[in-house]
Amino acid sequence: MTDFKKARALLHEFKGSSYLFGADVLPQVGEKAAAAGKKAALVRDTFVRSDDYVDVIRDSLAQSGVNLVAVTSFADIPQALELDAVQIILCDHHYWGWMRQVRHLAKLCKVFGIGLSMHSNSHLGVSLMAMAHVAAATPHLTYACDTHYPWQSEKDEVVAGGRVPIADGCIRIPDEPGLGVELDYDQLARGRERYEKCPYRKRDDEAQMREHVNPNWKRMLPRW
Repeated sequence: MTDFKKARALLHEFKGSSYLFGADVLPQVGEKAAAAGKKAALVRDTFVRSDDYVDVIRDSLAQSGVNLVAVTSFADIPQALELDAVQIILCDHHYWGWMRQVRHLAKLCKVFGIGLSMHSNSHLGVSLMAMAHVAAATPHLTYACDTHYPWQSEKDEVVAGGRVPIADGCIRIPDEPGLGVELDYDQLARGRERYEKCPYRKRDDEAQMREHVNPNWKRMLPRW
């Protein structure tokens, strides 16, 4: 069995049978997303020749009434508006410059009629509460937030009292000052010890892309 067949078999086993492969699929992105009941699609720009397919993806989604989610920095916004390439910006309170910058981004999105959502990657309770606070203070957050917090191990949590509860997709904003949580300093010391023993310090997407997808791939921002 080839790697391709293994990948498809695994997808079918864990996610069902609604998977398509290859560049010929791109004109069908909007149709497939709409059929699945999706109102928005997040398109990664990390596949081979992704820049050449921007118009194809955008038109396919537009024809099916599905919004395109993209853009990763303030510098991307002028080109995205010029190309009408994005209808929703997926922000991140770390990546965009912390809490005040997210609120500034929200004001820009409101002015230009762009939707706003929020994403945060692998984080613990302190970061999650920061995300929840800025979301609660941002009226133009027009789409629900997503977080990788449920993927993290409870034994790694550094917030006193354990993991921050998520009930029915919601987090309660505490009445206490600041972020409303306290640190567990024993857990923090454990995390620091693990960090010091870990040899990795930098995420290198370019190296991974060159090894597994395209040996000539180069990270460029903005790509669109």
